[in-house]
Amino acid sequence: MIGPGDRSPLRARNLTRDAAIGDTIRKAETFLARSRGLLGTEGLSPGEGLWISPCGSIHSFGMRFVFDALFLDRDLMVVGRYERFRANRISRVFWSARGVLELPAGTIERTGTEVGDEIQFES
Repeated sequence: MIGPGDRSPLRARNLTRDAAIGDTIRKAETFLARSRGLLGTEGLSPGEGLWISPCGSIHSFGMRFVFDALFLDRDLMVVGRYERFRANRISRVFWSARGVLELPAGTIERTGTEVGDEIQFES
């Protein structure tokens, strides 16, 4: 499970679809880390991702690449998703979201992840 203060990368799996989402998911849980997000990075390699919590909406101003985003509630159920979120955009607010999982573009399509799917994090 996700624990505060633990800096080791997480693995994320879609339990509903029995599909690996990522094996190197970093966490952004401090105000500064959440504010920075993926800004300043060149992209995400397959298997990488960023879990931003708490978070109910995102923006992509200043981003250099497209990415996928999964909004998860407190039970880690998908409550919203964006495939290939482009630069200079703002997402809608997902009021029930606990956080957002930002992933390489194409991850949602590859895994078939849909709203209502259950996601699991492991250390």
